[in-house]
Amino acid sequence: MKINNFLELKDFQKIIVENQKIELDETLLARVDASFQFLKEFSKNKVIYGVNTGFGPMAQFKISDEDTHQLQYNLIRSHSSGIGNPLPPAEVKACMLARLNTLSLGNSGVHNSVVNLLKELINRDITPLIFEHGGVGASGDLVQLAHLALVLIGEGEVFYKGERKSTKEVFDIEGLEPIHVEIREGLALMNGTSVMSGIGAVNAYKANQLTDISIKLSCAINEIVQAYDDHLSEALNGTKKHYGQQKIAERMRAHLSDSKLIRKREDHLYTHFEEQEKVFKEKVQEYYSLRCVPQILGPVLDTLEYTEQVLENEINSANDNPIINVEDQHVYHGGNFHGDYISLEMDKLKIVVTKLTMLAERQLNYLLNAKINEILPPFVNLGKLGFNFGMQGVQFTATSTTAESQMLSNPMYVHSIPNNNDNQDIVSMGTNSAVICRKVIENAFEVLAIEAITIVQAIEYLDFKDKVSSSTKELYDEIRNIIPAFSNDMVMYPYLEEVKKYLKTM
Repeated sequence: MKINNFLELKDFQKIIVENQKIELDETLLARVDASFQFLKEFSKNKVIYGVNTGFGPMAQFKISDEDTHQLQYNLIRSHSSGIGNPLPPAEVKACMLARLNTLSLGNSGVHNSVVNLLKELINRDITPLIFEHGGVGASGDLVQLAHLALVLIGEGEVFYKGERKSTKEVFDIEGLEPIHVEIREGLALMNGTSVMSGIGAVNAYKANQLTDISIKLSCAINEIVQAYDDHLSEALNGTKKHYGQQKIAERMRAHLSDSKLIRKREDHLYTHFEEQEKVFKEKVQEYYSLRCVPQILGPVLDTLEYTEQVLENEINSANDNPIINVEDQHVYHGGNFHGDYISLEMDKLKIVVTKLTMLAERQLNYLLNAKINEILPPFVNLGKLGFNFGMQGVQFTATSTTAESQMLSNPMYVHSIPNNNDNQDIVSMGTNSAVICRKVIENAFEVLAIEAITIVQAIEYLDFKDKVSSSTKELYDEIRNIIPAFSNDMVMYPYLEEVKKYLKTM
């Protein structure tokens, strides 16, 4: 894939998930070089932050010409101070791609060697060791991006072919040369929102998967209870003027189009009413977790699509400081590195993913509680009641995991803590928000895995496998390839993990 200007999130999917290689367009390299050459000339006899000044609250200190290059090395090394769990390689790769793209806009004044080396690392799946903890998301992801910059100067550590190794060792193996820091490579690499944006791009991809899975499972449970179709109808959902709700209902109708189990209200309750009947044998309406899926998942879809738009805007923006403008022949100082846009979107995304998880947990509870559903044995137990336990044990896991996501849904966006001698007196906490959002997404996959197994067991008990829609039948067959129908109690955790892995490939 040739990169020149605008990157869409689907391009991230091709590069991060599908491992497509990237090339840098000649016009991109010319743009980067023009920015570098201009800054080199323009910075003579002028005070420009981060070129010939200290950083942050020490910007008032002038740096002598002979020390300007060492200044950049000092910045990178001193801020390589993250700790905690390493970010997953896919997220780091997304961060590198986001940083490469924003530096390629020609507003950062970096040397071409920076974008060329980033390209090589991405193409060769060499991902820097970057830790979860360290960023406040105000001067961008300073600490995390320092670890990226550290690798570009040939220091630090990387993940290479599944192993954690020293950068020098891997560069020697691959024949790569570190960059020689020029005018402001250190600050330009570190002063941006590319870590929170990269994690955000991966989160958005996974949230799309979760939304699709939730739709499929919601369709399947409606089939299991032989629900009426009017709550999914275009006529009903069209009276609510929300795109997300209408789209979810449309997708559910498509999934259920060939189901033999979904009923039409006019064929039952509208035609077979007996006046003397005081208590209806058939349910007039289903529980909310079955009937209100378009209204619940609609906001999830709307939020996700807006989050994707914000991520694309950020990834394709100049988000460091100062901004080099070759056209105006000027350097502008400001705060494009501030991560509030991403922080807010990651908070919103984790809230809606938690709601999606809560929907799954309630649907699961409906299936497990025989007094509510009135068609299945307790805990969808296909064995001997009282002697076997069915899905009883895994419900505890689903409940506790959902509860954790509810707690994690408290926003980071409003948890600003001043630091940096109060120079950074209000910060975004965007990277924290993105990392916590990832945790909520992982939790959702776990709860949906438990629900998927339960649904398949219910289909087995009711002998509905030849009556469900082709979409549900495909899900049934895939889950059955992982876990057989069971009546005797089994150790469940290996199956939960395998089903979770399968859901991530859907």
